[in-house]
Amino acid sequence: MAFISTGYDPKKPMENRITDIGPRKYDQFLPPVLKDNYGKWDYHEIIEPGVLMHKGLSGDEVYTVRCGGARLMSVTMVREICDIADEFCGGYVRFTTRNNVEFMVNTKDEALALKAELNGRKFEAGSYKFPVGGTGAGITNIVHTQGWVHCHTPATDASGTVKVVMDEFFEDFGSHNMPAPLRISMACCLNMCGAVHCSDIAILGYHRKPPLIDHEYLDNLCEIPLAVSACPLGAIRPTKTEVNGKEVKSVAIKQERCMFCGNCYTMCPSLPLSDKEGDGLVIMAGGKISNRISNPKFSKVVVAFIPNEPPRWPTLAKVIRQIVDAYSKDARKYERLGDWAERIGWERFFEKCDLEFTEHLIDDFRDPAYYTWRQTTNFKW
Repeated sequence: MAFISTGYDPKKPMENRITDIGPRKYDQFLPPVLKDNYGKWDYHEIIEPGVLMHKGLSGDEVYTVRCGGARLMSVTMVREICDIADEFCGGYVRFTTRNNVEFMVNTKDEALALKAELNGRKFEAGSYKFPVGGTGAGITNIVHTQGWVHCHTPATDASGTVKVVMDEFFEDFGSHNMPAPLRISMACCLNMCGAVHCSDIAILGYHRKPPLIDHEYLDNLCEIPLAVSACPLGAIRPTKTEVNGKEVKSVAIKQERCMFCGNCYTMCPSLPLSDKEGDGLVIMAGGKISNRISNPKFSKVVVAFIPNEPPRWPTLAKVIRQIVDAYSKDARKYERLGDWAERIGWERFFEKCDLEFTEHLIDDFRDPAYYTWRQTTNFKW
């Protein structure tokens, strides 16, 4: 009744609604050609690397120019993107889930002119601000997490490792020289706010040691029951210990149960997980979400551990280069990396990529996830 007395009508919940809570409805930000043809597209094609054309059933065309962006951008960079959109696209711009920036125009000539403009904008040191590419049978921009910049449980950096890998494959980002799309992802720990479970190649930050315990301050900084209940494997229990001759309340960790997820550190700052020697990188490969040729599949671990080597991570770049070179030379047209590996056999995959196989890479966990997650819309089951 209180809502009704204020003028709220539950039968018309959006009527006269004035609020800034929540996102605005998406179609307010669509260019007119997209709004007019929404859900009524005929086909699309890639004109050249970084330039796409979508044609509606009405005959309308829209050309998209895609350029690589960064996950973390300065206000100055965002303003420059908005200025470009105002000048060339009527103020419309969109960001993809892989940190690409897409500008939409009405004609092919406008698209090619915009591509030249974007490739001509550079930083003072000479690197590209808005390199055009990331489409078709090439290497896409890397979707990644926050890393050392803005996260409390990373085992490695995200921005640094992604920068190194994209520097290595910059030419492949702006061309179509792969057998099929090659998607690379990066997550800085096993909690994985990235897409490493379903990418062709994935970089994963990995902790190898359980949290340290700061017994002296733990009871003052943490709610011990919260720290205990935060562990998904029940590896933490309350205990008492002696510090400087004084008995204090603390916790104990059963190390054989710990999976190094960092949940306890989220609840308790006196359980830090970061470790210079224990933290590093894992490389995974073969995942995808596409139904084409074969079912969607999860990534598999192919390199068990690479140490952190900031600022340029040379071993990481070298290993990914080995995998990409072997794939690009040996795979068939339209064949994703995981499809190629399964066709030639994973044993041959390790040989061709010059990777060491160890017992740590054997995946023998099958139930229940193997059955419950094995779902697809692909008719070729």
